[in-house]
Amino acid sequence: MPSVAFYTLGCKVNFYDTEAMWQLFKNEGYEQVDFDTDDADVYVINTCTVTNTGDKKSRQIIRRAIRRNPDAVIAVTGCYAQTSPAEILDIEGVDLVIGTQDRDKLMSLIAEVQRTRKPVNAVRNIMKTRAFEELDVPTFAEKTRAFLKIQEGCNNFCTFCIIPWSRGLSRSREPASVLKQARQLVEAGYKEIVLTGIHTGGYGDDLENYRLSDLLVDLNKIEGLERIRISSIEASQIDDRMIEVLNLSPKMCRHLHIPLQAGDDAILKRMRRKYTTEEFADKIARIKQAMPDVAITTDVIVGFPGETDEQFENGYRFMEKIGFAEMHVFPYSKRTGTPAARMEDQVDEEIKHERVHKLIDLSEKMQAEYAHRWVGRELVVIPERSGKAREGSGTVAGHADNYLLVAFEGDESLVGKLCRVRVTEAGVNECKGELLEVLEDARPLALHA
Repeated sequence: MPSVAFYTLGCKVNFYDTEAMWQLFKNEGYEQVDFDTDDADVYVINTCTVTNTGDKKSRQIIRRAIRRNPDAVIAVTGCYAQTSPAEILDIEGVDLVIGTQDRDKLMSLIAEVQRTRKPVNAVRNIMKTRAFEELDVPTFAEKTRAFLKIQEGCNNFCTFCIIPWSRGLSRSREPASVLKQARQLVEAGYKEIVLTGIHTGGYGDDLENYRLSDLLVDLNKIEGLERIRISSIEASQIDDRMIEVLNLSPKMCRHLHIPLQAGDDAILKRMRRKYTTEEFADKIARIKQAMPDVAITTDVIVGFPGETDEQFENGYRFMEKIGFAEMHVFPYSKRTGTPAARMEDQVDEEIKHERVHKLIDLSEKMQAEYAHRWVGRELVVIPERSGKAREGSGTVAGHADNYLLVAFEGDESLVGKLCRVRVTEAGVNECKGELLEVLEDARPLALHA
């Protein structure tokens, strides 16, 4: 049996794409082996280019695969492959570069390389692509939560971001295709589906009279699907209709990841973001009214070119006022080829480091406050893993619809089930709870519990 090993760098969309590529290999009779410990016939490296560091790490992994088995086919895909195919083919031992499209041709391209042993550059101009790449993933290693890619590309062109050049313009998956795969995932036993994409909230921008809110309404009708989670959505794309759906759908998770990136209007303008802090705060207030106790998480970039102490402090106070349930904090990193990399007044690394730690401390404080709000209250948890407590009794842990991770006593038989749990102790990374009952249906404790 031929073997394949994967290495994935970067975002959740890349991990989804790797799962999709594995299905292609599996259908051809391949077995998957460990990238670091086993010799494979084919190595697939799914690369990231969001920062210059991502490029460097991708090259390191490519070279590691070549050293591991010089006779194997080395196939490189993903964002770095899309933007810099010639640079990758300059690495001796690389056989195939395929980018972020045409992955359905992967098996025939690998067969060609095996036959001719000549390197192939299969990368095309992504900006000319207008169709969504249909690659199904019927099952995932994680048995409780399924990811469903509904969108590709981005039209925003933020000044710090290279992604439109590596993923192309926004393309939506046909609604019928999304709903068909959602039903397949539910039939496979998944209770929760996470909608994902490069710019998930842009779903429907290229469709006629059908937006993300319409898709959520249709997904809500699928029997057996208990939770619908959106991986990320921009504040500018949360309109009245979306807020109405969040309010009315009993299956929508009380968790939204809404990237802020900066809490100062001058910085937002330089980033070319499509909202002001006032508009962002208004959207958050309306969401919290429509969906009480919702967890809002966010991304923040620290030390964007020209960010002054005063602008940082403005942002700090704004984030504190919003009261996020968690913040993912990143120091600004120059990305060659973006307008921000050419801006003057680049912020000193030491200042960035100091500001990052201030915001991480704020994030942990807000996380603890959000978690503490749930002590004594009930949540529906879907256990994802089991283990042993120190006292020797079994424990399971999983996420509630508001994305709190809750651990409680129980055995492996509870993994994937819907469990009604009372939260007994709050923690920044994990809460503790007690099992009240196993449910057939999560909805009695869903949105308006």
